[in-house]
Amino acid sequence: MKEMSANTVLDSQCQQKHYGITSPISLACPKEIDHIYTQKLIDAMKPFGVFEDEEELNHRLVVLGKLNNLVKEWISDVSESKNLPPSVVATVGGKIFTFGSYRLGVHTKGADIDALCVAPRHVERSDFFQSFFEKLKHQDGIRNLRAVEDAFVPVIKFEFDGIEIDLVFARLAIQTISDNLDLRDDSRLRSLDIRCIRSLNGCRVTDEILHLVPNKETFRLTLRAVKLWAKRRGIYSNMLGFLGGVSWAMLVARTCQLYPNAAASTLVHKFFLVFSKWEWPNPVLLKQPEESNLNLPVWDPRVNPSDRYHLMPIITPAYPQQNSTYNVSTSTRTVMVEEFKQGLAVTDEILQGKSDWSKLLEPPNFFQKYRHYIVLTASASTEENHLEWVGLVESKIRVLVGNLERNEFITLAHVNPQSFPGNKEHHKDNNYISMWFLGIIFRRVENAESVNIDLTYDIQSFTDTVYRQANNINMLKEGMKIEATHVKKKQLHHYLPAEILQKKKKQSLSDVSRSSGGLQSKRSSLDSSCLDSSRDTDNGTPFNSPASKSDSPSVGETERNSAEPAAVIVEKPLSVPPAQGLSIPVIGAKVDSTVKAVSPPAVCTIPTVVGRNVIPRITTPHNPAQGQPHLNGMSNITKTVTPKRAHSPSIDGTPKRLKDIEKFIRLESTFKDPRAAEERKRKSVDAIGGESMPIPTIDTSRKKRLPSKELPDSSSPVPANNIRVIKNSIRLTLNR
Repeated sequence: MKEMSANTVLDSQCQQKHYGITSPISLACPKEIDHIYTQKLIDAMKPFGVFEDEEELNHRLVVLGKLNNLVKEWISDVSESKNLPPSVVATVGGKIFTFGSYRLGVHTKGADIDALCVAPRHVERSDFFQSFFEKLKHQDGIRNLRAVEDAFVPVIKFEFDGIEIDLVFARLAIQTISDNLDLRDDSRLRSLDIRCIRSLNGCRVTDEILHLVPNKETFRLTLRAVKLWAKRRGIYSNMLGFLGGVSWAMLVARTCQLYPNAAASTLVHKFFLVFSKWEWPNPVLLKQPEESNLNLPVWDPRVNPSDRYHLMPIITPAYPQQNSTYNVSTSTRTVMVEEFKQGLAVTDEILQGKSDWSKLLEPPNFFQKYRHYIVLTASASTEENHLEWVGLVESKIRVLVGNLERNEFITLAHVNPQSFPGNKEHHKDNNYISMWFLGIIFRRVENAESVNIDLTYDIQSFTDTVYRQANNINMLKEGMKIEATHVKKKQLHHYLPAEILQKKKKQSLSDVSRSSGGLQSKRSSLDSSCLDSSRDTDNGTPFNSPASKSDSPSVGETERNSAEPAAVIVEKPLSVPPAQGLSIPVIGAKVDSTVKAVSPPAVCTIPTVVGRNVIPRITTPHNPAQGQPHLNGMSNITKTVTPKRAHSPSIDGTPKRLKDIEKFIRLESTFKDPRAAEERKRKSVDAIGGESMPIPTIDTSRKKRLPSKELPDSSSPVPANNIRVIKNSIRLTLNR
């Protein structure tokens, strides 16, 4: 009786407040065994440096305090210089806010701090990048100071007493900035320019997430575990089409809302349960989107046709609501869903006492998973050029992934987020080389003894995009090159040392932050349609471009060349007129095995280009069927659309898990149209029309440096200068 009474008291102490857009799946409180598993989880994470000690935490607070005082001094000086009355100068204020992982309380050892400088209305952005920059320059303890004024979100980067800080700026339409200012108030956005709104967005989203979780400490511990797992498994990179920090935070927050009283060990398991079963592209929302009269663009598939094509929408909770995962592609979503399933299987074992948490954090061996790879190489002649060049190339790799996904013979293109130093023997002209690897799964073609696959268009379109972007922002310099080569698994030793090709279970924290890999789980859902049993006659070498279909190598050449793949460089400079961008996104069409469609399947909105010496693919009419947006703005894209691959995970597992997830799906659907279930059963949707969204163009007559690196890629020509542009032709033949 005493035990029952104690449990009753414990239950009454559990969180009862309703969080999120649905009621919770379970209000069960943790048992003693759950706390034991949570402590074991903490112990498993400690070797990876995810927790800072008290001294390091205090040092960060001291640095932020110094920075806050600097901001107040600077704003006071600017106010005096603009002849404000002394009474106003004395109260003008100013404040530093933090956001990102530090504000969420999940930063790791040595991590940087994302910070926001908030100033009153009379302080201009130009003051921030001029007078405040100069003040920082003369401040003791400041190192590596640099301003990136033309970034999408303009920022000053520096190191202050050993702590790296990224500082953005926003001025509010008020006369004074008090110490108790609340940025969550939507009215703070009134009369602000778009750069200030973007700068404020990080803080507003972070604060809103923390307000929408039942238990902040449990949320933080669960998020630390999930972020570490994602980095170890190679699926932590917003730039490359996986998820970034804020997206992982929102997924964990949604899990906490559904299980508000659970311990962190339980929440990690439930995280994998929920999102391995999630019916993408139904959006993940932490709260109902709120209306506002500020008329800022928000994620709304009823209004914005492009929002209907997002594959894995995770919507930020602060106005203006945005999809934080617009970079996700068909392949990256497939990889992440497989990882969710693998994580669920492992945590099942852990909570049954059959395994421990270290198994969840084991890195996969990307280089043993696939039979075919594309090696992407970026090289430059100087270290400074290489750093700049690698950043641009990496930011565009998702364009290459999108191009490959649209190839009818490719089932999956999986990019490894980790880059590797290149072999200088293969690039004698340049000493600074970086390589990325993409695992490729080819589709099995029925009733075909052999398949000729041409990747020339896909690769060339990507390289054109990168060179065009570099030219637009005046980055392209002599010696900057990109090469792409197809290799088989057995040829990887020409590019990577044996220790990388073998599985590594122990890595340092610095490796964890960069490391990534493929899938360790069985890929039955992928391999069932790939050419794993084929013998291919490709020699791993791109042929001269352009080349005719009949230019196949002899058997002798194939045998000689297969030992070491190489890329072919076309020396002559290219002069290409402005290329026409593909209208993307477009719902995927059913494609005849002999006809190539330009229209991509339901993939991310990736701009691509067509060069002069590329023959455009023949298009076929696409299926216009698409989910009808619900009245609350959510788009339920049903499976009547015909993508190249099915991604909705099947409902499998134990009866208890099925009961859990069925309840979750019922609850999650309550925010949709009441007739959504009926619509799904009937599998009938209204067409939204077949018009695609055109890509904005750039005025190519513009001479000066463009103000942002966030540029469309489709309009300006490939640079017609004396810099060598590499054009690869990659053709291969796969036999059964």
